[in-house]
Amino acid sequence: MTVGAPATRPAATAGTAAPARRRLGLPLLLVLGWLLGVAWRIWLARYSAMPIGHTDEDSYLNTARALAGGPGGFSSENETLRRIGYPLLIAPAFLLDRDFVDTYLLVRLINAALNAALFPLAFLLGRRLLGLSRWAALAAAGVAATLPAALLYAGMAMTDAVLAPLLLAWLLAAHRLVERPGPAAAAVGGALAGAFHLVHSRGVVVVAGYAVLLLALVVRRRLGPAGLLAATLPVLAAAVGNEAGVRLLGDTVQLLGNPPDGGSLRSVLSGRGLSQVLASAGTQLWYLMVVTFGLAGLAGADAVTRLRRRGDDAARWTLGLALLTTVGVAVGAEVVLAAVPGRVPDAIYARYVQTLAPFWLLVGVGVLFGVAYRPLLRRAAVTVVLLAAGGWLVQLRLADAVAGGAPLRYGMFSAPDLMVLTGGWPQMRPLVGAAVGAGGCLLLVLAARRARLRAIMLAVLLVVNVATTQVIMHRLVRPLGVAGTPAPSVTELGIRPGERVAAAKAVPYAIRHNLSHQVTWTEVPWFTDRPPAAAGVVFARWVPGRPGDWDGTRYGFDRIGGNAAQEWAAWRRR
Repeated sequence: MTVGAPATRPAATAGTAAPARRRLGLPLLLVLGWLLGVAWRIWLARYSAMPIGHTDEDSYLNTARALAGGPGGFSSENETLRRIGYPLLIAPAFLLDRDFVDTYLLVRLINAALNAALFPLAFLLGRRLLGLSRWAALAAAGVAATLPAALLYAGMAMTDAVLAPLLLAWLLAAHRLVERPGPAAAAVGGALAGAFHLVHSRGVVVVAGYAVLLLALVVRRRLGPAGLLAATLPVLAAAVGNEAGVRLLGDTVQLLGNPPDGGSLRSVLSGRGLSQVLASAGTQLWYLMVVTFGLAGLAGADAVTRLRRRGDDAARWTLGLALLTTVGVAVGAEVVLAAVPGRVPDAIYARYVQTLAPFWLLVGVGVLFGVAYRPLLRRAAVTVVLLAAGGWLVQLRLADAVAGGAPLRYGMFSAPDLMVLTGGWPQMRPLVGAAVGAGGCLLLVLAARRARLRAIMLAVLLVVNVATTQVIMHRLVRPLGVAGTPAPSVTELGIRPGERVAAAKAVPYAIRHNLSHQVTWTEVPWFTDRPPAAAGVVFARWVPGRPGDWDGTRYGFDRIGGNAAQEWAAWRRR
């Protein structure tokens, strides 16, 4: 007996080593996936060395610079919707006092690190909320983390870079709270809702949704006063912190945005305004179904079905909260935008709902893998009908606007992923979008019947995401980056710290902003024709032989360089 005992020890050791390796392997895979996501996002950042999302990027960068102790500038925000969370997050990039190109790269490195957190968060959501197997959750997380709607803004100084992972984290916290109510879970959910509120005004919808969830738990006596207080305090702290930050900045950053006025109320109360808001919000929801190839439609149909049934409160309530948030963001954004004075309505402006796309894609994958085939076919039928009806209604809306002599605006940042998938660069093609979404949905449902095809299906979706992103980079980001990057740079012109600089409003929009960003040591005021008396260097319009060419010699300046092709020149006072 004693002789045989040692022989059994290696077997026991081997038996325990395999689970240990599996336990270690999963965290390593998640870390590796996150690192690959960070690296890919940084690699994509090479397409633009300067901001292209004017004026939003300019606003956040100027505020971040001021928070870091640098000069101020302007912001297109208004007092009502102003948030300092994202500028505070990227402000450390300005503390190193580097050239602006380096600082901007650091900003996008911060973005990449946070945006790539989509992968591990999506995996956790797939496992805990959707009950996916480990490998299915990993594959679905890869698809969600490469979704163009979620990662496009990681390459810009935009709040949207961090909102998609923040939303997944919040919904995970909400799921945990319903599953195991208590002060700790409530505080985590409240902290994430407060963070959302601190980063963007869409956080108002998130906070409201969380308040509804808390109220439901209190009414059902599943959450006591301590839990309610723990959830509320972080939200109040975020609101107070935002107000304190705004007051700390004072007038350092000039606000150019107009606060929402009575137009918001009129947009809801008038028949025409209400129809415009509902049509725009409906277009955003239709967009989510198209760019996820019907998965968001499957997910939405399944969520509505679950809400009518009892059982699995955690999943059911979380999906209900997500539905409420999605509709609230889509409608709320349109109500606020409708109140902007002089704004031309958009054919589609998907930015505000893009944050939600990874979540609904994941839930759609969960429906494909977890719902019996006949119910799955019914949900697919609903999705196809919604896509077809939505495409037709959007087409009618576009045609009606053209017939009325007021075509709806359709810009490069309206929905670039939709542009790629439909080939709709010059104009929106809603019927093609409906066909893409419906066709993709039916193919996914057919593939879901066989376990072997499911892996291929997810791999294809990932490849499509990567390819779509590359097209966006080549067709949109790179051209805008090249056109908006001043050549030569401010440093190459010999403009040095300490010089007072001003810029003429006639300088092309993107060039004027990016020249101003390179002047990191002082705020750059704008002028119409006569430069400020204190300015030693000015940027002005340079169009030789054409109207609008600025002659600095009239004001005692000499031209020191510039780029006639980009229509700007730098002048230094004699």
